[in-house]
Amino acid sequence: MLFTSIINSNKDFVKTYKKGKFTANRMIAVYFIPNRSPYNRIGITTSKKIGNAVQRNRARRIIRAAYRKTEKLFPIGYDIIFVARPEINVVKSTSIEKFIKQRVLKEMNKPFKPYKKQNHNNKNS
Repeated sequence: MLFTSIINSNKDFVKTYKKGKFTANRMIAVYFIPNRSPYNRIGITTSKKIGNAVQRNRARRIIRAAYRKTEKLFPIGYDIIFVARPEINVVKSTSIEKFIKQRVLKEMNKPFKPYKKQNHNNKNS
């Protein structure tokens, strides 16, 4: 992949899950957060809910293929995590590409405002 490296540390996965934004459909969920570097980093998660090892590896291959084809469209400087859902076993990479182009890129090109936790322990109420 041209502009991309791999996320290896659990700390980076957790940070992206907790502080990043996300979009999802029935096949895949995508979390993303700016990383202040001149390249993107991706991670792919497939749980045992997807199926056996063969099905999980197929899901990862499908996601990588879709990312590789749309890589040039992504803004630079993001951590991106793809989380496979069980429905991914019945689709092809073109379906994932379509989702990336229609929803993920639209969300990533919006101005990034991190989620803020609200304080529910307000004493004035």
